[in-house]
Amino acid sequence: MPDRGTLSHIELYVSNLERSAKFWEWLLGELGYVRYQEWDGGVSYRLGAMYLVLVQVDDEFATPGYHRKRVGLNHVAFHAGSREAVDALTAQLIERGITILYPDRHPNAGGGDSYAVFFEDPDRIKVELTVTT
Repeated sequence: MPDRGTLSHIELYVSNLERSAKFWEWLLGELGYVRYQEWDGGVSYRLGAMYLVLVQVDDEFATPGYHRKRVGLNHVAFHAGSREAVDALTAQLIERGITILYPDRHPNAGGGDSYAVFFEDPDRIKVELTVTT
């Protein structure tokens, strides 16, 4: 049984399930997640008791689209495990053509003790891979 208060899952509605699944499956695979469930219009990935769900948004709700500065989710942050893992994943993000956010402050854009990389998924949901030292 998971510890009380830990996250069970995060569910993200996406504009293009195929494109988002390709992005998230790579990233989550690098972090140790495995494909958990798949159905028409959705897919989930699991690591231990936690899972992340992607769902194709219905057309009627697709606009105006996501923006992290509106009310709602700002970003999703994952523990990277080590500074070396942050650096290796940053190199892979760049190789894949994924824009690094705050490049002028990378890898200390999180401030304080964090060593992190920030980037966006295909729907511009901000993602952080971090190590707190």
